[in-house]
Amino acid sequence: MTYTALTGMIIVAIVLVAVIAVRMAYRSGKHMGATEQARRDLDAQAKQPVSVFGRGVQTDAASRALLNVLRSAIILTDGLGNTRYISIDAERLNVVEDGHITSSEIRDMLTQVVSDGKIRDREVTVTVPAPSGRITEQTERYLQVRVGHLAAIRGGLRSDGDGISDKGGANELYAVLIEDVSDRRHFERMRRDFVTNVSHELKTPAGAISLLAETISDAADDPSAVKYFSGRISKESERLTELVKKLIELQKVQDDDVAASQKSEPVCVPEIVREAISENEVQASAKHIEMRMFFGDDPVGEVAGAGDSAVGKPDGDESKRSLAVTDADAIVVRADAENLKTAVKNLVENAIHYSPEGTHVGVSVKRTNDHVQIRVVDQGIGIPAEAQSRIFERFYRVDPARSRATGGTGLGLSITKHIVQEAGGTISVWSRPNEGSTFTIELPCA
Repeated sequence: MTYTALTGMIIVAIVLVAVIAVRMAYRSGKHMGATEQARRDLDAQAKQPVSVFGRGVQTDAASRALLNVLRSAIILTDGLGNTRYISIDAERLNVVEDGHITSSEIRDMLTQVVSDGKIRDREVTVTVPAPSGRITEQTERYLQVRVGHLAAIRGGLRSDGDGISDKGGANELYAVLIEDVSDRRHFERMRRDFVTNVSHELKTPAGAISLLAETISDAADDPSAVKYFSGRISKESERLTELVKKLIELQKVQDDDVAASQKSEPVCVPEIVREAISENEVQASAKHIEMRMFFGDDPVGEVAGAGDSAVGKPDGDESKRSLAVTDADAIVVRADAENLKTAVKNLVENAIHYSPEGTHVGVSVKRTNDHVQIRVVDQGIGIPAEAQSRIFERFYRVDPARSRATGGTGLGLSITKHIVQEAGGTISVWSRPNEGSTFTIELPCA
């Protein structure tokens, strides 16, 4: 081997060693750099504030999910009432319009929170438009509202010196939490009214009976007076009995709410209506009122009438056949059969009580798509427009004096409405004074 060749080999070996050394140094430095960067990232993460959701959770997604989970309606707004987020429930409460809070009471709360930063709680009242074409018990909604500061809005104008300052205004984010407590307030009012009305209604006939009994004792030597006051006692006793009966019915349908789904069963509506009408035949005949039943627009026949038989009413077995429910007539809903019969019976009973002698009461059953309508039409005294929104309240009576004369308790329509709602249906009324009334029950078909 020559000297030149040996020298070349030595140079090549040195170069290879140098390359290997450089590569090893580069790898070692890269690893150390990555390790140092990871350590720095961990230190920086440890120094950053941890969100309430903890590490490893996407804050934005979790925040939106939390807003959807909360029971309260939520509005996120700046200090000027300009909204940044409105939950679906909040949109229904009529407190925001065109992205701005319109409720004066909520804006007043927001102003106070902007001023001192303290959380405010208040119950406010707002007016929600009533659904068109429906009778509603109330259009006012009672809202439990809480307003509090959340955070500063990045990028806003802030200055504590002589420059522009908007502290607590458009540069701050506030939360408005709203819970609709209307049903709770309405129930509390109904409970107070119920106790008051029950006490009054029970006291009136009981006091009358006591007074009449004393009068009879004083008039023991006058047979005609004894007979007259005995009749009055009998009438007051009937009124007291009817009131207690209605209270028991009301309590029964309320207790049935717990097991409503278990008690519901397929019910043939025309058959239930026929039975409800039949149970009012005696009262209708006493006032010479004809009872007419219809399937759709076709009359079935009068089921009760003036005197011994109604005009056009078939006699004997033929009458029963005309009122029988065939398979073609069967319209089935899911409900408690006894309760549904009570609801229809109450409407028919009211129609008879408030109709003049010699008139007629019509009851129709008609299917419309996937619903069935039960209508009770009378030619009675009618209901004033201002009273129609309250007639389904417990103990409410348009004319207390007339109700006392007819034996009305003011509970029948309340019971009927409760039963219909438990069956998933609705009840409405059309009426004009001296032109009669039409009550309509609408139920979903099974």
